[in-house]
Amino acid sequence: MAGGGFAASSGGGTEFEAKITPIVILSCIMAATGGLMFGYDVGVSGGVTAMPDFLKKFFPVVYRRTQDPNINSNYCRYDNQGLQMFTSSLYLAGLTATFFASYTTRRFGRRVSMLIAGVFFVTGVILNAAAQDLAMLIIGRILLGCGVGFANQAVPLFLSEIAPTRIRGGLNILFQLNITIGILFANLVNYGTARIEGGWGWRVSLGLAGIPAGLLTLGALLVIDTPTSLIQRGHIEKGKSALKRIRGTENVEPEFLEIVEATRMAKEVKHPFRNLLKRRNRPQLIIAVALQIFQQFTGINAIMFYAPVLFSTVGFGSDAALYSAVITGAVNVVSTIVSIYSVDKVGRRMLLLEAGVQMFLSQSVVAIILGLKVTDHSDNLNHGYAIFVVVLICTFVSAFAWSWGPLGWLIPSETFPLEARSAGQSVTVCVNLLFTFVIAQAFLSMLCKFKFGIFLFFSSWVLLMSFFVFFLVPETKNIPIEEMTERVWKKHWLWKRFMDDDDLDEEVGKKNGRVNGYDPNSQL
Repeated sequence: MAGGGFAASSGGGTEFEAKITPIVILSCIMAATGGLMFGYDVGVSGGVTAMPDFLKKFFPVVYRRTQDPNINSNYCRYDNQGLQMFTSSLYLAGLTATFFASYTTRRFGRRVSMLIAGVFFVTGVILNAAAQDLAMLIIGRILLGCGVGFANQAVPLFLSEIAPTRIRGGLNILFQLNITIGILFANLVNYGTARIEGGWGWRVSLGLAGIPAGLLTLGALLVIDTPTSLIQRGHIEKGKSALKRIRGTENVEPEFLEIVEATRMAKEVKHPFRNLLKRRNRPQLIIAVALQIFQQFTGINAIMFYAPVLFSTVGFGSDAALYSAVITGAVNVVSTIVSIYSVDKVGRRMLLLEAGVQMFLSQSVVAIILGLKVTDHSDNLNHGYAIFVVVLICTFVSAFAWSWGPLGWLIPSETFPLEARSAGQSVTVCVNLLFTFVIAQAFLSMLCKFKFGIFLFFSSWVLLMSFFVFFLVPETKNIPIEEMTERVWKKHWLWKRFMDDDDLDEEVGKKNGRVNGYDPNSQL
């Protein structure tokens, strides 16, 4: 099936010949299993922290509180810093690991970083499933976090660089789709293992993370590295050969020359993180950082981390809470598939803005219902209202899943120029994990303090981020990565002011001269 994209050549408008080859689809699916592992880790923690046997072994104080009918507030039963650390330690470790992952991804390639992520995941799973005490449990989570840091650094870059331009958005969202599938898989596992007699169901839940961990490791061994990464590391002929394989054609010279020139310019940058702070890279950096902060302050991870705990808190029984979490997980998967089909047709901005309205309204109504119908000491929410709350949360989850979830990763991965791409992705992952850690560590305490107002808190952020998108986030649909400056940033009402550097004009001049007189045997 033919699938041409627009050129990223200096003249613009040239069309690169490209087919959607099996190797592209297979490579992207295998690479995106990093998202499967990430999603499983997100989903499984909320389920096991709601299991009495797990709490009794590792968090006896919380267990006693959940069994105490005289507890001061129904919203505060799970408020415990140690319990929150079990969930959040993964993201703090990922935050640290991403700095090492940036160097590895740039120096040794995207594929090696994905393989390292797989090894971390497998080791962490073994420790978690065999945990005998809290320290062993936390160390296992930290190793999983290191895997998250490497996977989140390498996989979005891999997907953006290997995909033909016209389907880049859809293929990149495979990462987010796998995150949602991982969450759903974890919710289903938790629902089943909660019924295992003998108090070891939580070990099965944590141990089954070995399946996505193994898939990622296998995938990293099977995929080829991206042409951009190979050329960037000096393997010019290998890069050209890889480009022919993934594009399904011998006619790759225009795209090859473009990658070579972008790589040459990137190699002139000796300090990638310092380069990231240059004036011409500020729009991409500001948007990337803002998207990661806003993504977490939608409240989505609070719901995904602690869905069973949250549903239990607002009056659902233990089984009903796990069942409701499965429903939200399924909605998450289906809605992400919607995003894959719509992101390259409708565009990034439209999805973000529509979802902002949907998330704001659903969270506001949830807050009103809980404020009116759930008291501190209530054990159950009226059946009709309980169903309505689940529907509203599903409405919120669906909006996030076709917008802020995948686009929070897609937009940064496709907007940075090559010389700043690895450093930019590192900052993106770092900020995302930092604020994921903040939300994971603080949510149960915030729930105790804010009660139903927690949903008003997050809906206020949704309103703010929608204004940010409306005024400051440009459309990048169907724009080749290397043409973003000319076709996106220089045409934006605000960001064009950052694109008039003398050094930028000088680099464009150098690029034009080099492409015209390129010697394929020259050293980068």
